[in-house]
Amino acid sequence: MEEYPSKQAPENLDDPPNSRLFAVTSRSITEDELRESFAGFGDIQGVWVVKDKQTKESKGICYVKFAKSSQACMAMEEMHGKVLMDGTKPIKVFIAQSRSSTRHRDVEDEELTRIFVMIPKTFSEEDLKDTFKEHGDIEYCVIIKNKTTGESKGLGYVRYYKPSQAAIAIENCDKTYRAILAEPRTKSTAATEDYSGGSARGDYMAAGDSMNQYALPLADPNNYPVMDFRSGEFTRCLMMSTRAALSQEQIFALFDIIPGMEYCELQRDAYGMSKGHALIRYSNLGSAVYAKEKLNGFEYPPGNRLVVNFVDDGEDRNGPVGRMAMQFVAAQMMSAVWNGPSTSQMMKPSGFSSIAPMSRVQTDVNLPPLKKIVSPDTKSKERLFVVFNPSPLPIDVLEDVFCRFGSLIEVHLVPGRNVGYMKYADKQCADEAMSVLHGRVVNGVKMKVMLADPPREESHKRLRTY
Repeated sequence: MEEYPSKQAPENLDDPPNSRLFAVTSRSITEDELRESFAGFGDIQGVWVVKDKQTKESKGICYVKFAKSSQACMAMEEMHGKVLMDGTKPIKVFIAQSRSSTRHRDVEDEELTRIFVMIPKTFSEEDLKDTFKEHGDIEYCVIIKNKTTGESKGLGYVRYYKPSQAAIAIENCDKTYRAILAEPRTKSTAATEDYSGGSARGDYMAAGDSMNQYALPLADPNNYPVMDFRSGEFTRCLMMSTRAALSQEQIFALFDIIPGMEYCELQRDAYGMSKGHALIRYSNLGSAVYAKEKLNGFEYPPGNRLVVNFVDDGEDRNGPVGRMAMQFVAAQMMSAVWNGPSTSQMMKPSGFSSIAPMSRVQTDVNLPPLKKIVSPDTKSKERLFVVFNPSPLPIDVLEDVFCRFGSLIEVHLVPGRNVGYMKYADKQCADEAMSVLHGRVVNGVKMKVMLADPPREESHKRLRTY
């Protein structure tokens, strides 16, 4: 665990919350150089470089404490990926977790952009947006309503595009709103919170899908009502969600396997970044039903489970003829689905031949070529400790990723926990792996990569003779 000199450390390192940065830097960077680099973002209360207890050398990890959460968030947004000194690699900057936290990862950006507020019950979503838009660009607003009466509960959520905007809103808005960061969405909280507002919002519906461990926003906040296919509401439009970084071309090729696709678009935010979901429309109802049944839950690439749902296509099917036609097509297609070949059989022989070949490792970083894993008997010079979110990757995938930096000896996953260790025969190779892979996403799994604590000295113990 990192140590903070008592003469520098403020009384409470987590006051205010999320005001402390965790940074992975070059080992040659000093505290003074870090302080100078981050000074432009606000009042710095402390800078600490984590050092090896034996050698007193920097481990390439440091912490920077600001007086305000907004200052720390702005520093993170601006400094992440910057080069501080010539000849050094870009630094990685994150909001550090609370020292009292039991989690094994630092705070995700998504957890820093949504705030919870108390508002007058007369507020509409537009009123809520108008009140808080002065603090930054708002992605969406939601007012919590009573499920039975439809009346506002006087509570709401505002989601910003950047963590710094949410932090500024909490610090500067009228105190009567009692703004705080919202709790991260989980499956358990999804079932207890009541949201309304005409159209279903995929950001919340996804969390309630207990069958899908890769639950994600199912629809764009700009109103694509998700339909419940179990009640017979089939449409020609689908919304596909993915955790892996799929391109427009890959999504198009995947859904074009089913004949009749006439539209496919990857949804992007105001900054041009992928939102992780795409809108697909077919020319006929049967193709859409078949695509939904075959591709929902399909792993593409391996380890990344797709989520596919119907969304409103604007057509009126309330008439007798429309309903009869829909039920007939649905019955025909469902029969074909359940009695036809399995998804894997359907996809592998001909389906994926039309898709650009994909490696079993999908990530947002360019990886070096594969290198051989060294002998298990090789002496370990450095170990990396890796935290996985939401769950560990398979050992063969981890070997594929971490061996590319050279001298990898072994990959070990801790049973029952989302953590593991990577043993290297060369310290420099381990450092490069940590620098490149920390905070990156591989096959939909985000990894936090750091130096492991040195093994406990056991030289004083007698060797076993049996």
